[in-house]
Amino acid sequence: MGRLTSKWLALMLLFSSIGLFASSIVVYTYYYLRQLPPFCTAFKSPFPGVTIDCEIVLSSRYSDIGGVPLDVLAAIWFIVNIMLVLIYDLGPPTFANISINALFYWRFIGIIVVPYLIFVETYLLHAICIYCTIMHIMIIIDFTIITIYFMKIGRPRITH
Repeated sequence: MGRLTSKWLALMLLFSSIGLFASSIVVYTYYYLRQLPPFCTAFKSPFPGVTIDCEIVLSSRYSDIGGVPLDVLAAIWFIVNIMLVLIYDLGPPTFANISINALFYWRFIGIIVVPYLIFVETYLLHAICIYCTIMHIMIIIDFTIITIYFMKIGRPRITH
């Protein structure tokens, strides 16, 4: 039996899993197969002057850090998220304390990066990648969930 109720466990894992799926599609199709991911054709977005075009975003000079694609970093971010949730739920008390606090700060790091990425896509590139947008939304939801969890439960302290 874990520390999280099935509802909280599902909430804490679901959106990171969706984000991991989205980032994995991009990593596999674009970086491994050298093809555009499905549904990445260019078309007008509801935002004036911005198109939905994954190729512009994925091939831009902003698409990597030191040669590492942002989608690979996103996949790692979501994997760490999932691991921290599982360690908190199932791990020994010492690791559970560390992991729940790390989870909050890890998700905070994600939430502070998202506005920059949205700025790059909309104002610098004038293009949005649908998969990147899915990842951004999942990061925002993940941070919201951990914040609500801390507000409802209080800062968890695991005892032996």
